[in-house]
Amino acid sequence: MNNNQLLQLFDKEMREEIEYPEARKEITADVVRFTREAPAMNFVSKTFASDADLDRVIEQELAHFAPMNQPFTWKVYSHDTLPTLTEKLEQHNFVRDEDDGDIMILDVDSAPSHLFDPVKADIRRITNLKGLKDVVSVLDKVYGNNNEWVYKRLGGHLTIPGYLSIYAAYADDQPVSVAWTYFQKGKFASLFAGSTRTEYRKRGLYTSLLSARLKEIRERRYQYAMVEAGEMSRPIVEKHGFQYLATAWDYLWEGGK
Repeated sequence: MNNNQLLQLFDKEMREEIEYPEARKEITADVVRFTREAPAMNFVSKTFASDADLDRVIEQELAHFAPMNQPFTWKVYSHDTLPTLTEKLEQHNFVRDEDDGDIMILDVDSAPSHLFDPVKADIRRITNLKGLKDVVSVLDKVYGNNNEWVYKRLGGHLTIPGYLSIYAAYADDQPVSVAWTYFQKGKFASLFAGSTRTEYRKRGLYTSLLSARLKEIRERRYQYAMVEAGEMSRPIVEKHGFQYLATAWDYLWEGGK
C-alpha cells in the first residue's frame, strides 16, 4: 500500500468510521462531529466541505457546540486539501494547540524482529479498576498533577471486551512505566502513553512495553500500529521502524472573544 492509499485508509477508519463509546457521532454533509457529556471535549474529526464553504460550516458547528459550554476542538491534518481552513478557524477564535502530533505508522508484518523477542522486563497486564491505581501512580509522578480521570475513562473502557489493553512495567515491584492500546474496528491499533518515571528511563522499559503491545496487535491480526508522537517521542518510535504519515493539529475554540 502506497502513502496515498494509507492516508485514505487512515481517514476512512480513524476519522470517519471510528466510534468512541462515550461519544455520539454525527456525520453531516460537511463534517464528522463527536459530542461527549460535560465536561469532556467535543470535536470535529473530518471536514468534507469545500474551501469556499468554510465560513458557513464553521459558524454552523459553533451554533451547534457553543451553547453546550464545553471545550470544543477542530482537528486539522497536514494532508487535508483545504488551504484556508486554519486561517478561517483562527478568524473564528480557534487557537492551535502547541503540542502538534506526528502520526507515525508501523506495518506489523514488517516490524523489526527484535520487537518480538522475549521481554526481560517485568511487564504486567492491567485488567481491572483496582489495577488502575498503578497507572495513576506513574502518571502523577511523571506529570506532577492529578490523574484521577484514569479511573472513569480507562476504567469504563476496560469493561468493553477487546477495546483497551493496558500494560505496566515494574521495578522492585513498583509501577514505573505505563502504556496502553486501543483496538478499533479495522486495521489500526492506536498506541498511547509510554510514560516512564524519570529515574527509570534509559532502561529499555518503553521498548519492552512497545514489544508487549505489538505482540498483542499481531496476535489479534491488526495490520498497523499507530501513535501520535510529539517532538520528543518521534525519534524513539522512528528507531523502532515507525514511519511518518501526517501531522495533526488541534484547534481549540476560545469562545466568543
